Amino acid sequence: MWFFLKRTLDNERHQTLSRRADRLGELLRQGQDESDSDRQQDFNYFAHATGNGLSEIFRSNGVRVYPSPSAAASSFPWPTELLGKRDRFLHVRTGGQLYWVLIRPFSFREQPIYLMMAAPEAGNLLILNGFWRGLLASFPILLLISSAGGYWLSNKALRPVDRITATARSISIRNLSERLPVNHSGDELQRLAETCNEMLGRLELAVKTIKQFTADASHELRGPLSFTRTVAEVALRKPGTDPESRIAFQDIVDEASKAAELLEQMLTLARADAEPFDKPLEPLNLVAVVEETCGLARRLADERHLSMSIVCPPQLTGCVLGDFSSLRRLLWILLDNALKYTDPPGRIVVSLMATSNEAVLSVMDSGAGISSSDLPFIFDRFYRADPSRSQVEGSGLGLSIAKWIADTHHAEISVVSERDKGSTFRVTFPLSNFEAHKMV
Repeated sequence: MWFFLKRTLDNERHQTLSRRADRLGELLRQGQDESDSDRQQDFNYFAHATGNGLSEIFRSNGVRVYPSPSAAASSFPWPTELLGKRDRFLHVRTGGQLYWVLIRPFSFREQPIYLMMAAPEAGNLLILNGFWRGLLASFPILLLISSAGGYWLSNKALRPVDRITATARSISIRNLSERLPVNHSGDELQRLAETCNEMLGRLELAVKTIKQFTADASHELRGPLSFTRTVAEVALRKPGTDPESRIAFQDIVDEASKAAELLEQMLTLARADAEPFDKPLEPLNLVAVVEETCGLARRLADERHLSMSIVCPPQLTGCVLGDFSSLRRLLWILLDNALKYTDPPGRIVVSLMATSNEAVLSVMDSGAGISSSDLPFIFDRFYRADPSRSQVEGSGLGLSIAKWIADTHHAEISVVSERDKGSTFRVTFPLSNFEAHKMV
């Protein structure tokens, strides 16, 4: 804007000097038949009437045709050495001021002369300086307006990206059927969303195929395993079976039992992936779940010479919306995990505590513990920790099932553990699912 204004003001100054030179040339043509004194007098009148006397007429050798019409013109540094055949505009500085000078070639009585006009540029400089100060003063406001406009435009432009990002983050293996929102704008965002939806469709089909294969394979293998186990058990009942065969049949029974348990766990997870949790959630006593499950586990703890205690205030009744069998299975998985990895004479503590916001069911053991590198992955399917823990029999699916049960009950399962010092698993139920009442 500043340069545009400067160019406009310079053009206006050039036009003023050009019109002034046009009038002087017309005056000279009209006075060709007059005497030199009359022409000089006309020139003086013209110079004083226009431009405050800053006008001169020079011959090609730099000599004035007429005496200077004013003292200012006489002392002005006219650029007589830059004469040419076309109009020229020059900058001349004198007395601390800047002037525009027009040099125009002119033919008078077939003799080349030069008409020179000068005009100060102080007025233009005042306008330019004022405009520049105005720009500097308005710069913060302009910056604020431009920033606000840019922020609004960027938000409007990136709003579809935010929707796509939020939807993409919400999609997991449990809701692969969802799709990203498509903004029919014909731009790159539409093509990106459509491409991602096509990819999600392929992933959904692949996951469904894998889930169906897992479920079908697990279901089909249950029959042969049951038959194998039954045949081995029948053979063990025969009194005439030799000792080596009995050992072999017992191994078959044990391995078939482990395989059946693994298949049952795989079927559970396959059903969890394929369809939502369909069991009704009813109000139940969480204390009853703890007492019944710990009663079954206490016998195993006694056989392994482990001490087992329950910390549950007798006046506490935990009311939680859930499925009794599923919560009992969750607690049994945690107890079974503690029994497996705790050596005698270890201890296991099951506690149920309630606060104003939540209920916490925890299982603490003094067993082998879990290394910090394994903690982020212990709820993954088929994940087994370090080799020392892998010596214990297990499929690596129990904690995955426990996490699935906790998720279906809107609870959060977590673990705190340290090598050789034991582990503590916690299942936290939110206030919406739990109410604690103290009995009088």
